Amino acid sequence: MKVVDTIALILILIGAINWGLIGFFSFDLVRVIFGNMSMVSRIIYALVGIAAIYGFSYFGRLKTDM
Repeated sequence: MKVVDTIALILILIGAINWGLIGFFSFDLVRVIFGNMSMVSRIIYALVGIAAIYGFSYFGRLKTDM
């Protein structure tokens, strides 16, 4: 499970950095690298979204660790 957690965290960070770039500079890094809503960019966005949903499970695990 640790590998899945690490991959999810990396994807969440990529999404957060991309949203920060969009918010501060109107610069969409995923679009620049992979194209405007190409199949690859759509997959990247979908994976980041799935990782974010999976990231909610961190809250449940934090509660049990305390």
